[in-house]
Amino acid sequence: MTPLFLGVQGPALTDAERALFAALDPAGYILFGRNIVDALQLRALTDSLRALAGRADLPILIDQEGGRVARLRPPLAPAFPPAAVFGEAYVRAPATAMAAARANAEAIGRTLAAFGISVDCLPLLDVPAAGAHDIIGDRAFSPDPLAVAALGRATLDGLQRAGIVGVVKHIPGHGRARADSHLDLPVVDAGEAELERDLAPFRALADAPMAMTAHILYPAWDSERCATLSADIIGRIVRGAIGFDGLLMSDDLGMQALAHQPGAGDMGMRAALALEAGCDIALHCSGDLAEMEAIAREVSPIGAEAECRLRRAMAWAGSPRVPHEGMPPPVDLLVARRDALLSAA
Repeated sequence: MTPLFLGVQGPALTDAERALFAALDPAGYILFGRNIVDALQLRALTDSLRALAGRADLPILIDQEGGRVARLRPPLAPAFPPAAVFGEAYVRAPATAMAAARANAEAIGRTLAAFGISVDCLPLLDVPAAGAHDIIGDRAFSPDPLAVAALGRATLDGLQRAGIVGVVKHIPGHGRARADSHLDLPVVDAGEAELERDLAPFRALADAPMAMTAHILYPAWDSERCATLSADIIGRIVRGAIGFDGLLMSDDLGMQALAHQPGAGDMGMRAALALEAGCDIALHCSGDLAEMEAIAREVSPIGAEAECRLRRAMAWAGSPRVPHEGMPPPVDLLVARRDALLSAA
């Protein structure tokens, strides 16, 4: 097995992809809108990925946050709200907002499970700051770290109830960034004392099964390397100060933030540098075959510690929980419960 989560080109595997994936045995895959046509096609794609890997617990990831970041959309899935909706409700009625976030996440999770998707890149624990770029915006719960932690915990709980693994992101915090890391390298000039505010939700959810790094430069911690490529930040901050011991994946290697990092000009070197810095898994999303082949030339088989974290993370969700009557709650009932709770808040 190689320490990679890879994208797929289209709605079905090509012969070239099958050959590459069979040789590489990636740790898992990530899906996007380009991979989704209809319910039968999507289930066939996820089934084919599992059959190729020979692993029932294969991580198949998606970004299904709600709001503007949703790969599954109506009529295949309900239109889920952005995180900020729950943060606004939390101001009025914290416990009710948490219950709404939990029901919402369980509805998302049960939707994903029906299509054979096992991991959702959710929740965001970024704490937005005034003047930050809108790439986070309403994807964040709240500018209050306590609210972010509480709603993040409720979201993780809801996903777990549905048998879906959650991913906290973007560790150690994207909320202050004044640039979009898809397009440029954000530099966060806050001092260590200020950055404690950003770390608080991640520290509160340090027992999360998976986390995704931020492609952000924090000079207070490392003046040369962004978090994804910094052994100091991953070792001293993510594993140390935050105390996170779950599976750590990079954000997408294809984002332009990494193009501004020394020695990270091509995808293979980006993957190698992220893994060398301490990421357990390198994430590559585009499905570009040539780029994946370049990455394959630079990575070694997954290490024992990373493989242990992967298996522990996939076991975290277990089987979907059901009420005592033995039937899982339908998605529409969970959505109705969420809406009623938000109205009551």
